[in-house]
Amino acid sequence: MTKDLTTISRRSLMGAAAALPLAAAATGVSTGAATAAGHGGGAPMPKSRSFKLGDFSVTTLLDGSVSRDGVKDIFGGNASDEAFAQVSAENFISAEAAQFYFTPTLVDTGSELILFDTGLGRGGIVAALAEAGVTPDQIDVVVLTHMHPDHIGGLMTDGAATFANARYVTGSTEYNFWSKMEAGNRVGDLVAKNVTPLAEKMAFIEDGASVSSGITAMEAFGHTPGHMTFMLESGGRQLVLTADLANHYVWSFAHPEWVVSFDSDKDMATASRRKILGMLAADQVPMIGYHMPFPAAGFVAPRGDGFRYVPVSYQLMG
Repeated sequence: MTKDLTTISRRSLMGAAAALPLAAAATGVSTGAATAAGHGGGAPMPKSRSFKLGDFSVTTLLDGSVSRDGVKDIFGGNASDEAFAQVSAENFISAEAAQFYFTPTLVDTGSELILFDTGLGRGGIVAALAEAGVTPDQIDVVVLTHMHPDHIGGLMTDGAATFANARYVTGSTEYNFWSKMEAGNRVGDLVAKNVTPLAEKMAFIEDGASVSSGITAMEAFGHTPGHMTFMLESGGRQLVLTADLANHYVWSFAHPEWVVSFDSDKDMATASRRKILGMLAADQVPMIGYHMPFPAAGFVAPRGDGFRYVPVSYQLMG
């Protein structure tokens, strides 16, 4: 079931943007030589992890991580306190706090280096690329899944394009919405600062468009008006970059209908989650989710009326 995008009010989008815990204004974000809680007694957390998908090399890049409390209000707006606590306990996590991860993805197709999303804009993406042996000037294509600040923040560095030699790709619905925002909207203002200056080098795409051979856009509207996911296909294998389709590996999988505060259209976001998570589970296709626990790759399995996220181990090693 889909809804006409015109039913999304400017007020609802501004409210959702204001609720974003992932925006550049967030405090406590660790980047660079960050340490994860309990990770090696303070040892630096790895910032890149590579997988094989046919002839593609797929590398997840840790732009940063931050802990948040008040997660019931973020991920279970229409759930009872008891249900939220029960699901949390069943999965050995707190119902009070969570760790957020910000994970752009680099795809080496053999002919192009394609970066999906650019992080918060605090230098984390450049550091993660460096760990992967890549410099910003080597990026051929930058794809924006949507235009929340934690995805477009790294587009510019000191007023200049971070990825100076790249061409850019994003959804036309997404750009058309945010670029027409009046001044004073946090997301719209950042789009005007970071995205609009690159518009002449940008391709605006629709559902089903090809980014490059083996990479296809799939609409997953709801989180934002034009939020996109992407299917990767190489050597008879598939993987889906789910972006912000589901932003927590337990709550949004177990109950896709639970309201997420920073989804602009709650019903549409639920429908997109159920559709794509159902496809991934039925076809046993792996996924990379922008906010999944790093390295952000896993599988989806059915569980009751919802799903469960199964982190990747060695399945994508070769």
